[in-house]
Amino acid sequence: MIRTAAPQDEAAIRQCARRAYEGYIPLMGREPAPMAADFAAQIAAGLAYVYLGENGAVQGYIVFYPQNGHMLLESVAVLPEAADRGIGKALIAFCEAEARRLRLNAVCLYTNEKMTANLSIYPRLGYTETGRRTEDGFRRVFFEKRLS
Repeated sequence: MIRTAAPQDEAAIRQCARRAYEGYIPLMGREPAPMAADFAAQIAAGLAYVYLGENGAVQGYIVFYPQNGHMLLESVAVLPEAADRGIGKALIAFCEAEARRLRLNAVCLYTNEKMTANLSIYPRLGYTETGRRTEDGFRRVFFEKRLS
């Protein structure tokens, strides 16, 4: 089940981000941006959503919001022990459905170039690479999925 995140979900979201992204710290030489996100503010603004497992515990989360005519998918993560169950795909599909509901023309996202698994996952989900550049000290790869 996917639902809007509530303030009581903040600790679980933060833990999910830490566990999902901590393996990239040695590759990047610093914490990935999602690990330092202001989850309390994102939750308060209604931008964060959680995927709940059968036991009601947070298994993953996603943060997205409309920006300049498209939906910006800012962050998505799944607990390592919940990986390969389709949770990430379900969260991304939820974001895409919300973009369609709002009649936005695309979903845009970025990932770090060191997160090589993502560089192959997003194209399989219909995303096209649109560019690469450094932002906030991170080498980012940008993707877009046009919605019809």
